[in-house]
Amino acid sequence: MTMTIVGGCLCGNVRYTCAEEAGGGHCHCNDCRKTSGTGHGSHMIVPEAAFERTGELRFFDKPADSGNMVSRGFCADCGSAICSTNSAMPGMVFVRASSLDNPDHFKPQMRVYTDRAATWDHMDASLPGFAAMPSAQDMPESVKAD
Repeated sequence: MTMTIVGGCLCGNVRYTCAEEAGGGHCHCNDCRKTSGTGHGSHMIVPEAAFERTGELRFFDKPADSGNMVSRGFCADCGSAICSTNSAMPGMVFVRASSLDNPDHFKPQMRVYTDRAATWDHMDASLPGFAAMPSAQDMPESVKAD
C-alpha cells in the first residue's frame, strides 16, 4: 500500500501530494545551505508523475557546481521553499522536507557535499556520505531513478 505524503507552504496557498517517494537525503552544497537558511537542505526525491501541486510557485534557476541546471520552486506569496528539479535527473522532483505536513515521513538515505558541511551542522554519521554528488551507480538503490 502506497502512503500519500502531503505538504505545503507557510501561508497555505501551495499544497501538494506525493503518491510515492524514491528516496532522499541531506545536501551541504553552498546553494542548499543558502536557500535553506541553515547548514544543509533536506530533500525527498519523488517521481514527477507522483507529485501533484495546487497554488502558484515562482522559480529561480541557477546552474549547480556540476553544471546541471537546478530550478527551485517557492510559494509566490510567502516565499516558502517547496521543491526543485535538476537537469541531471529528468522526471524527478526534489521536495523540501521542511515543507512536509508530517516531517517524520522523510527518511534520508544519504548526505552529499559533505566536504562543504558546516562544522556546527551535525548529521547522522550512519548515513552514507559523499564529498560531491555521487554518480548514479554509487547512489543508494532507493534514490536511483528508474
